Order: sequence, then structure tokens, then C-alpha cells
Amino acid sequence: MKDISRIGYNIGTLLSIDDILRFAKKIEEKENTDSLWVPESWGREAFVSLGALSQVTKRVRLGTAIISIHSRTPATVAMGISTLDILSNNRSVLGLGVSTPALVENWHGIKFDNPFEKLSEYIHCIKLVMKGSKVIFNGKYYKINDFKILFKPPRDEPPVYTAAINKRMLDLSCELANGVLLYLRPKHELPKVVEYIKNKLKNKGNKKFEICCAFITAVSDKEPELARLRAAKTLAFYVAIGKYYNRFLKENGFEIEVDNITEEYQNNGLSNVHNFISDKMLRSLTISGSKDECIKSLEEFNESGISLPIIQINPVGDNSENSIRELISTF
Repeated sequence: MKDISRIGYNIGTLLSIDDILRFAKKIEEKENTDSLWVPESWGREAFVSLGALSQVTKRVRLGTAIISIHSRTPATVAMGISTLDILSNNRSVLGLGVSTPALVENWHGIKFDNPFEKLSEYIHCIKLVMKGSKVIFNGKYYKINDFKILFKPPRDEPPVYTAAINKRMLDLSCELANGVLLYLRPKHELPKVVEYIKNKLKNKGNKKFEICCAFITAVSDKEPELARLRAAKTLAFYVAIGKYYNRFLKENGFEIEVDNITEEYQNNGLSNVHNFISDKMLRSLTISGSKDECIKSLEEFNESGISLPIIQINPVGDNSENSIRELISTF
């Protein structure tokens, strides 16, 4: 594989806690491992998981990818990320996003509206709390009335990355965040969004900004078709339930696939939605198949100009330990 000096790993949702801890210890030994990222939806909680990872690792960065702004108040997130900084010796990265209407309203019981404005206020609140001084913030959606965190956070400004799909969220990321977390960007579209981001940053001086992109990844030299099936199932799941990803992919070359997946999901649920992922769609959006195929895909994605590729782990077959071992040896 061509030298890719930095790789992040998103642990996904398919590994057990024991698998995750073993993986973290092993992957940190690889020099090009930059970071470990923990997602959060309606399963494991991100900060607890990262706290555990902080105790079995020593150098890699530890990020949330992502936590929803609707699941906690800004003050709670500020407490969480500063506590993680204490545990990890300042290795935390705060990845934030607005989630989806289905998850926000049906899981958290909160109305999903004005996500752009809420995310902007949310970031401002967190940054004020992290200064360690008393905060008075009287926003439209969030308020803090003359309170300060009980301990001085180790860092005034731990890095904040935001999940972004549309241009408005990309613009907000460039304005307020230290990085952007991209996901499900087609191979032909990714260089365009990287160029857009870099152009937006031209007037920001020497602002250090990370362009991350996560890729659904499944590797198996012995059973590459099974790896592709695993990747197709994960991809179809996000297309089926993710309102914004659904719309974005429909507008970027995959209208037929998205319409078929949506119809199947509405009529029959998730069981067979992966059957409507075309080979073109799979190759354009995932890293899957044999080791050589996966290495080639990662190299092609990396040529887009992103600064950090993130491998989202999807174990292949019933033996997750063997699957993890194969993934580690590949990248």
C-alpha cells in the first residue's frame, strides 16, 4: 500500500466491548494509527466507551463520531469531553452532529427542528464552558445562567469536529469547528467537496482544519463476496433510515438504488434492502472485498485530498477476532 501516514478507525456497532478493547490495544501499535472513533445512536454510550479506551491506549486520539446535539445539553457535553481529556491526557476530539428526525423524535422524544441554528448555538455554549469561567448564555435554544464548571478543564479548546452533508453544514464547520466529519461521499464527488472546503478556508488564514471521511469497510481475502455483502448491508441500512444520506445519494448518482431501497424498506423493513445496492454503488461508497481490493479503494479515496481517512469496522463472518486480525494486517 502507498504510504498513508494517518488512518483513523471507527469501531462501528457490530463489535463486542471485549473485541473493541482488544482491537484498540493492537491497532495503537501501528505507527500510522491516528485515532479511534466511537459512534452513538441507540446502542452503546460514547463517553463511557471512550473512557474505557482511554485506559487501554496511550497515544491515539479518541473521538466521538458522532454524538447528537439532541441527546445532551451543551453543558453536559462540555463536562463529558473535559472529563475524557483528564482520563486520556488531552487526547479527546468532540465530534458533533444533528442526527436524524426519526432518531431524535422517536428515541429521545425531542422535536427535530432548526438543526443548523441549534448546532451553531451548541458549539458556542461548549466553547464558553470550556474556558472555565462563569457563563451567561441566553440563546434562542440553549441557556446557561451564571454557572461555571467545578474544575478547570485541561484544555480551553479541545478540537470540535462537525458532521456535515449539505453546503450549509459544511460552511458552519469551516466557520466554527476545527474539522469536518464526512460520511457516505461517493468516490466521484469526494474531491469536489474537499475542494469546496479548502476554498471556504482560504480566508481563514492559517486555521488548522481536518477533513475526515469515514468509509464502510469489510475485508476478507478468503471470502471477498461475504465482505462485500457485509458492506452492502451496512450501506443499505444507512440509506434506508438516514433521511439526509438518502436525499444526498439520490442527488449524486444513485437515484434508482435509493428509490428501490426506500420502497423496500417502507414495504418490508430492513431484511432485504441490501439486495438493491448495485456494484457501482458499493465500489463508489465502501472499502470492501479482498485485501488488495480494499487497499486499492483506500488509496483511491485518499487521492481526493482528505486529511484523515477513517475505517469503519464491519466484521466479516462469525469470528470477529479473525476478522479484526485481517483488517489490522491489511491497513
